[in-house]
Amino acid sequence: MSVVTETNLPLKEFKKGKVRDVYDVNDKLLLIVTDRISAFDFVLPEPIPNKGVCLTQISKFWFDYFKDTALNHVISADISEFPDYLKQHKDVLNGRSMLVKKAKVFPVECIVRGYLSGSAWKSYQKDGTVCGIKLPEGLKESDKFNEPLFTPSTKAESGHDINISYDEMVKLIGKEDAERIKDLSLKLYKKGAEYALEKGIIIADTKFEFGKIDDKIIIVDELLTPDSSRFWPADQYEPGKSQPSFDKQYVRDYLSSTGWDKNSSPPNLPNYVVEETQNKYFEAYERLTGEKLKF
Repeated sequence: MSVVTETNLPLKEFKKGKVRDVYDVNDKLLLIVTDRISAFDFVLPEPIPNKGVCLTQISKFWFDYFKDTALNHVISADISEFPDYLKQHKDVLNGRSMLVKKAKVFPVECIVRGYLSGSAWKSYQKDGTVCGIKLPEGLKESDKFNEPLFTPSTKAESGHDINISYDEMVKLIGKEDAERIKDLSLKLYKKGAEYALEKGIIIADTKFEFGKIDDKIIIVDELLTPDSSRFWPADQYEPGKSQPSFDKQYVRDYLSSTGWDKNSSPPNLPNYVVEETQNKYFEAYERLTGEKLKF
């Protein structure tokens, strides 16, 4: 098992996120998914080995799956097709990187919720709404909505993203683009959730990011991964409580059980939590693709 927590390549750094390191390579971007894992806005001390490979390959699967539905930013995820000066870094890049197009990225995250969970459940318990949308009375935790909800948020460079209304999104990016990416988000979610359900996974919610090249809307960043979505095993689905998951909810639950105040440095993850989290990510990939993850 390889572990990549930092990249530090001799290239122009474009952006370093909680999990992704992005480099500027002429007219393209090199997007590398490390094995760092974040929770509650903190990068945790322990990585999840090969998580970055898993996330990259899940995104690649979905970008291919949706190629007739939406344009995307991928040029190649195959290192043999990368420029020679990048191939020398194959130990770091192999399986966990993509060369992608540069796009003007919209400053919003497009969240689609198919089920009442997480912060949406907390909000509903408080006042019967989710991101300002009034919902029927009597819903239970993890209930499926009659129709998925579109609940955008701002993209925070640090700290929490802030939920905004659709009208606020229109003010930020304009009516035409807002309509286009809302419609596309719902279309992608419905199609992806339908496919995943056939493979035994409920995609409870997810977030999409979009950009624009020459007036064309494209999907950027990651796509329907366990880091950007809630993945539940369909055969264990039972409304009225929180669900077991294939995503990092397992890590969040462990951290919450420690009594950590979520403001100071996070506690270490025991080996069994690291291993179980890794297994959950790998199983999500295998269920979706029908293949074992290759390293």
